[in-house]
Amino acid sequence: MFKNPAELAERVLAGDPVTPDEALELLHTDDPGMLDLVAAAARLRREHFGMTVKVNYLVNLKSGLCAEDCGYCSQRLNAGTDILKYSWLSPEKAVEQAEYGIRGGASRVCLVASGRGPSNREVGNVTRTVEALKEQHPDVEVCACLGLLKDGQAETLSGAGVDAYNHNLNTAESNYESICSTHTYQDRVDTVERAKDAGLSPCSGLIVGMRETDEQLVEALFALRDLGSDSVPVNFLMPFDGTPLAGTWQLSPQKCLKILSVVRFVCPDKEIRMAGGREMHLRSLQPLALHVVNSLFLGDYLTSEGQAAKADLDMIADAGFTVLGAGPLGEHDDAVPAGTSNGAAPEQAVAGPAGSTGPATTPCGSTCGTGGPAGTDAASGGGPAPSDPVSSDQGDDAAAPSAAAGPVPTRSAAPAPVSAALAALLSSGEGPERDEDDTRVRIELSPTVRRRGAGTSVAPNA
Repeated sequence: MFKNPAELAERVLAGDPVTPDEALELLHTDDPGMLDLVAAAARLRREHFGMTVKVNYLVNLKSGLCAEDCGYCSQRLNAGTDILKYSWLSPEKAVEQAEYGIRGGASRVCLVASGRGPSNREVGNVTRTVEALKEQHPDVEVCACLGLLKDGQAETLSGAGVDAYNHNLNTAESNYESICSTHTYQDRVDTVERAKDAGLSPCSGLIVGMRETDEQLVEALFALRDLGSDSVPVNFLMPFDGTPLAGTWQLSPQKCLKILSVVRFVCPDKEIRMAGGREMHLRSLQPLALHVVNSLFLGDYLTSEGQAAKADLDMIADAGFTVLGAGPLGEHDDAVPAGTSNGAAPEQAVAGPAGSTGPATTPCGSTCGTGGPAGTDAASGGGPAPSDPVSSDQGDDAAAPSAAAGPVPTRSAAPAPVSAALAALLSSGEGPERDEDDTRVRIELSPTVRRRGAGTSVAPNA
């Protein structure tokens, strides 16, 4: 057994991988030892990825309308969640969405569609989008996330120029029946294997905080290592109201950071992405997590809002990192304009209600959506635009900010707007309290997910 995380990191660098027992011991690191664990994981990260951060961008091709019953997903069968539902963006609209992320420094675009899996006709929709995107941006990687694949579909995607396929295992095999009954853990493994056999880079990760034990978390990590996943997105459960996991809060920022560090030890040379739920669960420890992970999503999540794109780019720069493949920082700042919503067409880019009570999550083999405030007809363009864009719901890749009229703003154009939730808080007179010297003091806010698209629907290809 190792003496300390630093010693174990040196052993891993020498080619001696960690064992499940060692990974479990790392996961049980006490809080005073957390920084030692992070520093050791950072040693592994720097060895393989230097000080670069890969930016990924999600385009939600199809939102909602899913017949699966994944317990963490706002798009699940009979979910009591209000989300935007729409069917298949046109290739032109999808490319338009993707270009916002590309201008923000994204080197990979993830195309996501909800549902159990695509029909051959739907695969054709995706290939036309990929061909249009590659024609304009030949150097951009494309990752598809469409659910369970049938024979021959992975080959079709590969032939059209898709580089990678995302399908998360989500949790340990021993825990899978507790979160889904409409497909099996083995179905997911089979899809990842189909993608690999077709020459697609396998992207597969997990969702943590779904009532799994630490032993099951380690089990899932070693399954991902054995599967040969090149890219490992780590999502943190955002428990939507209306789903079986609503009200499940078992993660702290320290626990999330330890989990990411253990993922790095188990998969030292793989792309590790802090994905859905990072804003809610890592909170102020996100910059520290960049020393462990080397990848993140830019823009909105599937059915919930996340951190503003400008804030992500600033966070990367402030922590001393550079965006992989990007020019000097500032060249891409604010390429994702505030007031956009991933996946929806411009007239659909409307915000969910600020401070919605429904915690959000969607880490499935399918996707989730974007949309307008409750009672808004998104197809008609009603409702205000959201104040800050974000990235992707937990689980499989999904959702990208939509186009907005006018030129893309730059850092010098204007400061990032205050979020709708914070603006509402401040204007209510119930905002951050101040002491006698008018100094702002900390207030406690219950974590909530800002839902997007509550109570809305749009026509297919609107």
